[in-house]
Amino acid sequence: MNIVFLYTELAGYSIACMKKAIELYPNTHITVIRWPINKEAPFQFDFEGIQVREKNEFNANELVDFVREQLPSIIVCSGWMDKEYVGICKQFKNKIPTVLALDNQWTGSVKQQIAKLVSPFLLKNKFSHVWVPGQKQFDYARKLGFKKNTIHKGFYSADVDLFSSYYKRLKSNDVSVFPKRMLYVGRYVEHKGIFDLWKAFIAIQNEVPNEWELWCVGTGDQWGNKLEHPQIKHLGFLQPTEMDEIIKETSIYVLPSHFEPWGVSLHEFVAAGYPVVCSDKVGSAEQFLQPYENGYSFPSGDVDRLKEVLLQVMNMDNATFASMSKKSLELAQTITPSVWAKTIIAIHQHD
Repeated sequence: MNIVFLYTELAGYSIACMKKAIELYPNTHITVIRWPINKEAPFQFDFEGIQVREKNEFNANELVDFVREQLPSIIVCSGWMDKEYVGICKQFKNKIPTVLALDNQWTGSVKQQIAKLVSPFLLKNKFSHVWVPGQKQFDYARKLGFKKNTIHKGFYSADVDLFSSYYKRLKSNDVSVFPKRMLYVGRYVEHKGIFDLWKAFIAIQNEVPNEWELWCVGTGDQWGNKLEHPQIKHLGFLQPTEMDEIIKETSIYVLPSHFEPWGVSLHEFVAAGYPVVCSDKVGSAEQFLQPYENGYSFPSGDVDRLKEVLLQVMNMDNATFASMSKKSLELAQTITPSVWAKTIIAIHQHD
């Protein structure tokens, strides 16, 4: 089977899923065409076994010819914002499965209402299937007119093996004692809610001083505006393979986003056994957060409520931490690269 992925921004977890597909189904060949690397997330990838080409190597006609040369059995396109990608899918529609990967949640906005009206001419004549992360995206695909049996969930999966290995190597010996350090991993951009997190954490330290620290990994356009405090560490951008010391020394994962269609990082850190705190705008919470069982949710943008939740975490006893950690590990296994690989094979076989 020859799979062609038309990608905008590629992530390491997607590569992990592709490699799992090749491992489970050895006659699978994968070609990825991608946009240039995002400067705010300059990930380095190991592409062994996968053919990767930069989109800007080709003009529009050369791109179509290159895809044809791969003799694709299935094409997966990340969104519909790239007109050339969408045009390629139109040419292959009704010949092979052409899959729209969609991570937007249905909100009922004017833009989405228009998309719903024009879908028969914009999308349904180009894509035979839709692959989404979760239920809210499934609902959007249904609104766009795709039938239930052509929509599949689980498009995003963390590299569960990698993050589970962090847990086994660094944390599993003694979960009854945990470092008093919270962790944020993500871009330094406004919509990630990082200013809410910093303000809430600093307010707690001013009102109820304690030993807890907040470690933040990432970079972005707000790096120069980051809030400084003796108990907040700004560690900059790190590759996933450079996380050993961070994971060893932290214990609670916080994702305070104002807008997060899915949020694979939540999956990554539940796979590493972290109890979690996240806002109600994090899409992946539907799969990886069970309130009071493996963490806490709070209304996005509500700094006072975030403070209360962080205080709950700071006052957590060892037994509660161990129980939440165990639940996170369990939830992480509900979507894995193996599940992802089986899904793409199922889309191909049941076309």
